[in-house]
Amino acid sequence: METALNSAVRKVGWRFMPLLLTGFVLSYMDRNSIGFAGLTMNKDLGMTASQFGLAAGIFFISYSLCEVPSNVIQYRIGARLWLSRIMITWGIASAATAFVVGPKSFYAARFILGIAEAGFFPGVAYFLAAWFPERQRTRMYGWLLLGIPLSSVIAGPICSLLLQLDGLFGIAGWKWMFVFVSLPCSVLGLVGLKVLRDNPSQADFLTDEEREALQAEILAEQKTRDKKSLLGALRDPRVLILAATHFGFTLGSYAITIWLPQIIKEFHLTNLAVGFTSSVPYIVSSLAMLVWCWWVDRKGKTILNIVVGCALAAGGLWWAVVSTHSLVMSLTAITVGLVGVVSARALLWSLPSKFLTGLAASGGIAFINTVGTTGGFVGPYMMGVVKDATGSFQTGIAVLACILMFSGVCALSLKLFIKDD
Repeated sequence: METALNSAVRKVGWRFMPLLLTGFVLSYMDRNSIGFAGLTMNKDLGMTASQFGLAAGIFFISYSLCEVPSNVIQYRIGARLWLSRIMITWGIASAATAFVVGPKSFYAARFILGIAEAGFFPGVAYFLAAWFPERQRTRMYGWLLLGIPLSSVIAGPICSLLLQLDGLFGIAGWKWMFVFVSLPCSVLGLVGLKVLRDNPSQADFLTDEEREALQAEILAEQKTRDKKSLLGALRDPRVLILAATHFGFTLGSYAITIWLPQIIKEFHLTNLAVGFTSSVPYIVSSLAMLVWCWWVDRKGKTILNIVVGCALAAGGLWWAVVSTHSLVMSLTAITVGLVGVVSARALLWSLPSKFLTGLAASGGIAFINTVGTTGGFVGPYMMGVVKDATGSFQTGIAVLACILMFSGVCALSLKLFIKDD
């Protein structure tokens, strides 16, 4: 017979996870669609590879600056209002990218988008820690982070098809793409106002018995965690190591995601074929991540599995460096790298809530994501500079492999501070 706690967790999952996963898919489609826009937009706006990489990265500067303040505001006013506000404003800001006329206005549009979207992922991560017991949390983070590779599976075909609207009513295809990819985010934000709740005490969709069981379980877990201030959390060596580890994940994954369409384009495929081909690595990595998170929830050893994921990611990218003359081999190598990086990142987010709670957890999670997100600036920009300097993506991919090995070493050092059950 199903217990009240299990029934509560199941209902919470079905109520919140579809909306949050959809939001995460749309957020990554939204920010990464410029990878496909660059196939035609760069020529229209007269941008070099370095300028395009800088524009892709500027988003992460403003996003990082506003990350911790955003999560503190969410802690004060509640997740329902704040997460919904984020979705509504980022949809509007991203759709406005259709009006850019050159590199400078494109830089400005990306900077504004970063402000609008800041705090979404750490806000959702903190939200999940408030609603799901520890033994179910890794799977929930896995389902949430499924949005990253899933967004690329969807983005490839959709963005490439939208580019085919080029010339409709005299408007460039990349402009149509920004509008149609972005505005659904705002609609989802309006849905969030109706669906989301701030904490289990407001769970009017649960029975009294289910609500009490869930609240008791969450409260019992919180009592075992460190009672730190926000400043104390930011100085915690575990938080600092997690931030450094996440930096490598984000740098590697964004550099691949932003530039993958143009890497594939070098094999002389059409834009439509690029869109569909680029989705293949993300289909495989999505399935692998879900299986991996399920396995760790059952068997434990989270830190060890993060290290293995980093090693797999680095190895896959090194393989890609020596597979430059075959599309199949290059795509397979990049797929292996993505399996490692997306799985390791999902596992990492189950760790902060094991030792932080309250405002310390909210700020600590935001800080980890802030430091990691700066990798989203460094990675795309670095790849653009290297491409301009060498005429090839291979040197940049080799550097990414080294950085992911660094993340693996950082993750391994966590065993000194966190018991790896």
